[in-house]
Order: sequence, then structure tokens, then C-alpha cells
Amino acid sequence: MERENGIGPREPSDREEPVDPGEPADPGEGGGWVAPGGTAAGPRPEDGPPRWPSAGEPEPASGSPENGAEDDTGAPRSGSPVTESASEAPRDWWGTGGGAPVFGAENARRLSPRSLVVGPINQLRSLLVPIAAGLIVGGFNPWVLTATGVAVVGLLVGGFVTWRTFRYEIGEERLEIRSGLIRRSTRTIPLERIRGVDVTSTLLHRMLGVAVVRIEAAAGSPGGGEEGKLDAVSVAEAERLRRVLLHRKAVLLERHREETEPVAGEEGSALEPAPAPETVPEPEDTGTTYFRMPWSWYLYGALALGYLLTPFAVLATLFGMAQQAVGDRAADFLVDWVTTSDRGFLLVFAVVFAGALILLMPVFAVVSYSLTHWGFSLRGRDGSLIAERGLFTRRSVTLERRRVRGYELLDNPLERTRRAVSLRAIVTGLGDTANRAVLLPIGPRPRVEEVVDRALGLFRGRLTPHPRAALYRRLTRAVLPFAAVAVAAIALEPVWPSVVAGVLALLGVPLGVDRYRSLGHGYDGELVSVRSGSLRRTQATVERSAVIGWSWTQSPFQRRSGLVDLELAVGAGEGGYTAQDAAQEESVDFAARITPEMVRPFLVREDGEPPR
Repeated sequence: MERENGIGPREPSDREEPVDPGEPADPGEGGGWVAPGGTAAGPRPEDGPPRWPSAGEPEPASGSPENGAEDDTGAPRSGSPVTESASEAPRDWWGTGGGAPVFGAENARRLSPRSLVVGPINQLRSLLVPIAAGLIVGGFNPWVLTATGVAVVGLLVGGFVTWRTFRYEIGEERLEIRSGLIRRSTRTIPLERIRGVDVTSTLLHRMLGVAVVRIEAAAGSPGGGEEGKLDAVSVAEAERLRRVLLHRKAVLLERHREETEPVAGEEGSALEPAPAPETVPEPEDTGTTYFRMPWSWYLYGALALGYLLTPFAVLATLFGMAQQAVGDRAADFLVDWVTTSDRGFLLVFAVVFAGALILLMPVFAVVSYSLTHWGFSLRGRDGSLIAERGLFTRRSVTLERRRVRGYELLDNPLERTRRAVSLRAIVTGLGDTANRAVLLPIGPRPRVEEVVDRALGLFRGRLTPHPRAALYRRLTRAVLPFAAVAVAAIALEPVWPSVVAGVLALLGVPLGVDRYRSLGHGYDGELVSVRSGSLRRTQATVERSAVIGWSWTQSPFQRRSGLVDLELAVGAGEGGYTAQDAAQEESVDFAARITPEMVRPFLVREDGEPPR
């Protein structure tokens, strides 16, 4: 099986399904024209300077040869009359020039008209609790009702202004987004810098048939969020945007690569840069489905520690909402009820309440886990991996294969009892990796490894165990602090602290052993793997080409035992993965086998000479 970038099989090339020319276009989403009267090489002298349609002048029909409509790939068709000065022409912000406003090489597009509903409702949700509290506390007096009505009208007007002024345009080399009425803003995103295009649909979006498109670019926004956000566009337009943006990015990268790659000319001639290709054909769109979540996998949510705490999170949320609605009266009522109730009743109530919470923990865990990962699927298409999940909020994340440098297998003690793991990608330049890098939810290890082998490439080597001294270090750190507290408590004669510390010291023994058994590192000739942890065990596997450096750190206690922490510097994921408490000499040999060009120049043989 052939691998791509050394980490997995190549995707079969597919062809995008053509857009139905008979499908009616959204008034704000139509498009793809250019200024009439120009050519690909510039305006024709006999036609005069390029001009935009004037007010009242009929526009060329969409899809006609002279309007430069896009083909299935989203790129302008060959021979389309695009002028070189189109991007420098005056731009109509409000579209008063007789049609959709034109930014540059193609018509700018609006959001879906249904955004007039989505925007105000999303803002109203954040004001719902304060408005309800004001109405209840204020007794529905005319001033409160008037203020509420003004707020709702203001949200509706704001939604209309946003829809009326928001424009976006995909050019050949950039995505441009304009917005604002009084304070206008323009955001330009070079297509080459785009790192991800995610499509998200909340329950409201799905009811209205729209979606949110989030574009993440290199360097990101100052706040760490997405670089561009389109809320909301039609579902078909969201898929078109994802396809067109990623395809045009691939076209630009291929073109620049061939422009800068020297080629041999005729005999005796100097090397010249390769000419830029006219177009790069878009891959087909059938794709490959690696995984669809079966029903039995939803039960694995009961093993996830985070989801088991869902009942406590729900209680905290309800208490916070009550306190926000009625202020301190909720806390005062709870305090009065506790102080005035019988102690025996309170004890029984506390035991029953705690037991109910414990029994409900797995139920809540399965329910919340199912809502998050409902209908999980992993597909490969257009040189990318697409993970889609969610019941109420449907989220589709696209990860380019060339930026996926490895993967992580994660588990906890409960999951290890059922041999279950989850899968997460190690990707360069990806934000919010806890959510966006998820490739598979918790499932049986054999099935997860099967998917990894098909989609990425499975690590087939053996992990080297760490020295016995690493076990002693883990037992010492897990047992010694609690044992010292127990001894001090016995000396001072308090009973309960000594019992609790003694129990924790005993529990530290299996914890230390498990942490030691989880240590390991290995190399199979193509992939490097490092494993560590117990309560949250992680096995990170990266391709050899992703390793950009090594770092050895050693404490005074490690120096006495001949141990060292070896960190693999990787330009992806968390930036580095550490083989903890490895043997010092073996770790040097391990690094030298993987990247000899990095390590061997710094080694010295026993006779004092550098290695050859």
C-alpha cells in the first residue's frame, strides 16, 4: 500500500459533482461574474476601459461565456474576460450600481437572507435570562415591556444591517470579507495561508437550512479564534466554499512550487524556473469513508471521566442560572433550609442524593457523549480528512493530509479495562486541538487501529521499556508524600488524617506501577512513538520527517540513576513529546538511529574522536 507523506495511503482522486445550472440562485449568493469587455490578458483596445454595469442596466446572464462564470472547481473558466485592473476598479459597497456589488474578479456574495433570523435569535439567547428576570422582578410594568420591545427591535435592525453590509468574495489568490455600516472593515485572507475550513450547524441553523463556515489561516486572529467567519450561508454554499477554497489553495501551492523549482533547459543552457501551469484539475469527489459510528460505541461514554462528571456540571449550571435570576435569595433560601431542617433528615437526604448522583453518572455520561458524537464519521476527500459529528450542533472539521504529521491514542484506567482508546490527529498549525483534532471517539482498540492503518498508517514497532530505576522514582513520588503525612499524623495522634493519608499511600502503589508500565518509546523505520501517563495515558506517534530536534533534560536525582527525559521536538500538535525517565545511553542511540544527521555530529567516540 502506497503512503502519502510517509504516513498513510494516498486518496483516490475524485471529481466534484457539477452544480445544477438550473438551480435558482440566492439573491445574495449568485454569481461569479467579472467586468464585461476585458480579456484574460487585459482589456481590448476597441472596447475601451472596463466598466461595471450602471444603474438600471441589465446584467449578463449567469453562466454566459462573457461573464466569466466559475467552473465546477470554483476557478474562472479559461478565456473568461477578467481584466488586469479589475481589482483596482471602484467597488460598490451597497450594490446600488444595478446588481450585486463587485469587488474584483467575481461578484461579491451576500450571506443567506435567513441570516436575518439567525443573527437576532443568537443574540437574543444571551439576553433571554436578564430579560426574563427583569420582567418577573419588574412586574411586567410598561417601562420594562417598552425596554424589552426596543431591545428586540434593535436586534432585528442590527441583523438587517449586518446582512445588508456583509460581503465576501473568493478571488484567485485571496478571500476578501467586508462588513460594517458606520465602522467598515475589510479582511483579506491569502488562500495559500488557509489551514482549515470548518462547517458548523446548530439546531437553529439546521432548521433553517444554513450553516456557519469558519476559515482558519496561518498566524490566526489575535484572539486565537477563526480568521474568517460566515454566519450564515446555505448548506450548498458552505460545501462549495470548502471545496473551492481548498482547491484554489492547492492550485496556488502547486503553481508556486513549479515556478520556484528549477528545470534543465537545452544542452548548455542555464537552468530556468518552470512555467506556471494553467490549471490543476480538481480531484473527484466520491471520497473514501473510513469510519461510521456503530450504535454500540455510544455506551463507551460511560468510561470517559469527563462525561461522568456531567451531573455535577448540570447542577452547577442550574444553581448559577437560579442565582443570576433571583440573586442572593437562592443562596439564602438554601442556607435557611439547611439550618432549620432536622439533622437526621438532612443526613438521609444527603445519602439518597449522593447515591442518585452516582447512579445517574453513567446515564448522563452516555447521553452527553451521544449528543456530542452522534453520527460520527471519518471520510477522506480531496487530499483531506473530514470528521463530522454532533446531534444538535453538527460540526464538520477538515484536516489537510499534508499537515497531519501523526496521531495520538488516548485512554484512562476505566477505558483500559475494556481495551478502549480514542484517536486524535497531530496537525501543524491547528487551534483548539481538543475538539478539532478528534479523528475517532472512544472505541475498541483493534477497530481504532484498523482505521488508523487505513487512513494514516499504523505504528508497527515495539516500544522499548524503561529501566527499573524509573519504577522506583514513580513509587517514591506516589507513595512517599502520603506516607510522610500518615507518620506525622500518627505522631500527633489525630485519627482521621492518618487513616486518609495511609489509604492514599496504599493507592499510590498500583498507580506508580501503572505509570511505569505505560512508559515506552520506539521506532519502526518510518514512525516514532512515545507513550507515558496513567490517569490520562497518551501514545504519540509521528512520522520521522516531523522530528525537527531533540532535547535531553536531567535532574540531580535522574543523574544518580542514569535516567534522562528525552523530548522530540515536532512542528505540530503540542510541539514536543517526551520519553520520560529513559536510559541515558539508550536514548542517545535511539535519537541517532532516527535522525543521524542531527545527532551524530555531536557525539564523541570513546577514543575522543568524532564519529565518522
